[in-house]
Amino acid sequence: MNFVFLLTGLALVFGIGWLVSSDRKHIKYKRMGILFALQIVISFLCLHTSGGIKTLAGISGFFSWLMGQAAGGVDFVFGGLAIKPGASVFFLNVLMPIVFISALVGILNYIKVLPFIIKWTGWILNKIAGMGELESYFAVSTAILGQPEVFLTVKDQIPKLNEQRLYTICASAMSAVSAAMLASYMKMVPGKFVVVAVFLNILSALIVSCIINPYETEANDELVQISEKKQEPFFQVLGTYITDGFNLAITVGAMLIGFVALVTFLNSSFTAIIHISFTDLIGYVFSPVAFLMGVPLHESMKVGSLMATKLITNEFVAMGNLHAIAGGLSAKANAIISAYLVSFANFGTIGIVTGSIKSISAEQGGYVAKFSMKLLLGATLASVLTGTIVGLYF
Repeated sequence: MNFVFLLTGLALVFGIGWLVSSDRKHIKYKRMGILFALQIVISFLCLHTSGGIKTLAGISGFFSWLMGQAAGGVDFVFGGLAIKPGASVFFLNVLMPIVFISALVGILNYIKVLPFIIKWTGWILNKIAGMGELESYFAVSTAILGQPEVFLTVKDQIPKLNEQRLYTICASAMSAVSAAMLASYMKMVPGKFVVVAVFLNILSALIVSCIINPYETEANDELVQISEKKQEPFFQVLGTYITDGFNLAITVGAMLIGFVALVTFLNSSFTAIIHISFTDLIGYVFSPVAFLMGVPLHESMKVGSLMATKLITNEFVAMGNLHAIAGGLSAKANAIISAYLVSFANFGTIGIVTGSIKSISAEQGGYVAKFSMKLLLGATLASVLTGTIVGLYF
């Protein structure tokens, strides 16, 4: 039965992608097959072998340990706050550690560990699937650096890209999540699904791009040179990353206040008018998608509601809602929705991506704005594909 739902999920992704494809006659089936095979191998090793399961547990434990280290700084600054026993403050326990993780990312970037990993992982991915050096580099780097920072590494190339290549890198940016966010995600969903989703999303975005946005890559491409800034003093770089992490945490916190309040308002309004909450209503809309991904029918409405919540608001709001109901969901439903939620595919991210590109090239920013809805659809389909593959093992 799991294999049947793998097929229905794949058919859903391909069918919708085919309908909106810019060139149906030249869909890159070979690349898709190679990338999908990689996903199956990665997911099997991670979720279906003792070594993979132990490795994921180790990675999750490492991030939990990092959260504990981050608590030292948080407690020093906010330890004087009077909080009733047993209470958990989301801003302090989940968002503030982003500052510390961001600092670690900055250090690893400064000592050239991350650039080395990104460069050679991207090179290997390009050699295997032939997606193009720039696209392969960007798909890997966006899963580590996040946005808008990742766009700055290719700022010299962005003005030279055609619309097709621009779509692919933007789709990768929306489908991935930055390393600075991983520990915070693991506070709300099982760490193993966060890690697996990070790996699978890199490939899912490229697979969907092969359907929606097929094009040929040139063997000798002059657009692969990556911009490198002049090396700044270590503590200046560290301070910048710490400040960026704090700003990110504040931004996420502000968005959560606004979005959660908005959803609460809509739930109350819809319940008073039509006697059904807003989240239940959108759950009915997305429940067929959840079912085709492999979610049991009796749970498809709840999972569909979480999927829609993520699309309309952001992944943190949806993860918070999942955390509250996870105990009542089956292992399969939890696995699928947890993996699905680990991406930046939502309406708010469109503004971030468009603004980032526009700050580098106004003309290219206009192109991104023009295909923004197709971009959101592609990133959402990538999340559907990732969730479907994870569901195969539960």
